[in-house]
Amino acid sequence: MSINFERSVLVTGGTSGLGYECALVIARKHPNYQIIVASRSDSTSSAKKIHETLKQENVKFLSLDLSHLVKVRTFASDWESHNFPPIQSIVLNAALQFPGDVEYSQDGFEKTFAISHIGHALLLSLLVPYFADATRVVVVSSGTHDPAQKSGVPDAIYNSAEELAHPSLQSVKNDGRQRYSSTKLANVLYTYALDRRLKAMNKKYGKQWTVTAFDPGLVPGTGLAREYGAIGRFVWSRILPSIIPLLRLIISPNIHTVAESGGALARLAIDSDVEGSSGVYYEGLKQIKSSEMSYDQQKQEDLWQWTVNALVSSDDLKEGNWKLYELAGPI
Repeated sequence: MSINFERSVLVTGGTSGLGYECALVIARKHPNYQIIVASRSDSTSSAKKIHETLKQENVKFLSLDLSHLVKVRTFASDWESHNFPPIQSIVLNAALQFPGDVEYSQDGFEKTFAISHIGHALLLSLLVPYFADATRVVVVSSGTHDPAQKSGVPDAIYNSAEELAHPSLQSVKNDGRQRYSSTKLANVLYTYALDRRLKAMNKKYGKQWTVTAFDPGLVPGTGLAREYGAIGRFVWSRILPSIIPLLRLIISPNIHTVAESGGALARLAIDSDVEGSSGVYYEGLKQIKSSEMSYDQQKQEDLWQWTVNALVSSDDLKEGNWKLYELAGPI
């Protein structure tokens, strides 16, 4: 028996960790929504597992490799063939850390930045034609983007988007965790630049599109550390999740279980109490100020224009994809 779903929700990195818990919460609260969990693979059969947990069938897995732009374009071009209902929310959650030497994507971009920013930016712009009248975009960032939080991760550095995409001879030697914190800063810069453009489009077309940035806190046990060595992965996935109360006491209260942060992320995607929130940053359930650097509009626009130049192809303009072009344009 086919189900006529009212809305669709896309969660990238939705097959494990934070994304999985977010998708589980949304599926439970909205059995009338089609939830799409998108990742490179689904070795744990995440959709089936959610169905068995909830005794319902409204979750679907789709393969998505954010590090390969051709595959991102294929994912977007195939979207219509699935006949999904209008998109209620897009949760841009997928991310990886590469703690060792710099790694590059299929397209030649530094891989942390390629997955967490470039692939997501292209995916979002190509899915605009499928938005509902009131679509929410949630960008998962991290408190590590803010040097004032003293997270223990090397401070974020933003000189230019080009430097993040193609590290110089000097920055290529930087700690891989620093590339992660800098990319998470880029996520917040992008959120604020996107917010200005969505507000302009809302005014012109009568939409209610919003974007928020989210810090899940330190969440041991997610797939974020899967590029670490064996010992690092063991500590991250086995040891730290079992001592979260202790970690909160001795390190920071902003340390959470996967379920706690997944629920907070789902709230931004679907809950009515944050409806209309846009251009703001949440730490868990609290709206707070992001880093001082993240409010630098010159940096926001540098990131935006670099992204446009890197992603908007001549084919996009030739085919008259007006929403992609307008969303990409300057404000």
